[in-house]
Amino acid sequence: MKEKFEIRYEPFKEIVIMERTEFPTPDDLARFTNIIAGGKTAGIYWADGVAFIYFPLSINTEAAAKALIEEGRVYWAFLSYALMPEFKPIIETREKIMVPVINMSSNTLFQKAAEWIKKQK
Repeated sequence: MKEKFEIRYEPFKEIVIMERTEFPTPDDLARFTNIIAGGKTAGIYWADGVAFIYFPLSINTEAAAKALIEEGRVYWAFLSYALMPEFKPIIETREKIMVPVINMSSNTLFQKAAEWIKKQK
């Protein structure tokens, strides 16, 4: 007997950003990323002219899990960003901190996040 097998794509319907910080330059964002990562390698996302990092709220709570599953809502506890019109695979600061940048422009979620960020001016 063959079991019915299905794969379905259900993107998030909403991102709730609880706190945000804009940095004046991608270098400042890279420095911040390095500091919060404790000097370990950490990357920055890039989409449509915006470099950013975010910290998702843990879905270990019943309320957050319910919002995710039932409503398609995800929470970003913290978002930091800087406008960066051109994609560069690495940001190198004057202190020689090298932070990799991942081009996520093909991802709809990150495209929409970048679009929202640009409207915050």
